[in-house]
Amino acid sequence: MKKIEKVNFIINTLDKLYPKIPIPLDHSNTFTLLIAVLLSAQSTDVRVNKTTPKLFSIADNPYDMSKLSIDEIKKIIRPIGLSNTKAKGIYNLSKILVTNFSGIVPNNFHDLESLPSVGHKTASVVLAQAFDIPTFPVDTHIHRLMYRWGLSNGKNVVQTENDAKRLFPKKKWNKIHLQIIWYGREYCPARGWKIENDIITKKVGRGIYKKN
Repeated sequence: MKKIEKVNFIINTLDKLYPKIPIPLDHSNTFTLLIAVLLSAQSTDVRVNKTTPKLFSIADNPYDMSKLSIDEIKKIIRPIGLSNTKAKGIYNLSKILVTNFSGIVPNNFHDLESLPSVGHKTASVVLAQAFDIPTFPVDTHIHRLMYRWGLSNGKNVVQTENDAKRLFPKKKWNKIHLQIIWYGREYCPARGWKIENDIITKKVGRGIYKKN
């Protein structure tokens, strides 16, 4: 199957399975989305969503967040993991947003990635979900599935992102990256994966991921 045929099959299948796709992380504004995405690194969305209500009830904007101490933030987010590093990042980026950006989360890669603890993936998610700017954030699910489907070589997430942007229509990037994440969780997990349940990989996957 040619790559364009694979892409069309993937798009059509995902649109049937997930015509409307929810944003996995609970948030009330752009700032809380930024913090939630930052916290989700090396954690799960479920754990983040259980933890952030307490934090956001105290501080849902950079002004209030920067009034907390790092230790206060750390205590609240401890269940998520990496709490020391993440608490410092949250505190410092909040200070910078207040000082340099009038408390407003910027809407471009350059400024977002200049903030402490905000990498390319976090910036991509915020731009896509808060500002509807076409990006293609690559998490472990997308990296795994792009390889299983023979759409990328699996060397690194940078290559996977470039391949995804090259193959999928730009107007679909923001929706399809979420669809692939949900599909990966439901049908194509890293552990306990069963080919008979995986509609897409059965059709377009590499030979090693197909039944003989």
